[in-house]
Amino acid sequence: MSAQQPGRRKVTAREAAEKYGVSPRTVRRLVAEPRSDFLSRAAARRAQAVQLRLDGASYAEIAEAMGCSTGSVGSLLHDARRRGEMPAPEASKEQLQEQTAS
Repeated sequence: MSAQQPGRRKVTAREAAEKYGVSPRTVRRLVAEPRSDFLSRAAARRAQAVQLRLDGASYAEIAEAMGCSTGSVGSLLHDARRRGEMPAPEASKEQLQEQTAS
């Protein structure tokens, strides 16, 4: 069972549990976002970061556009590469020259 109206909590599960006289686990279960919704939202964020990067934006520009930190951008792009949603960074010029010279 998932939340009827999922959204970000303003209080912790422990605080809500104490207020309503239930266990923190019950609170988490009732207000949890459905897993499929979370996964689709995460995929959309990764796709947005990837598209901005492929368009030539810097980490700082991506962070500003998405309203997050540059560290978050790095994590999003790393996850996208790991999942095969973004090509790995191009090889350095030296590595390419070595490969063509052989």
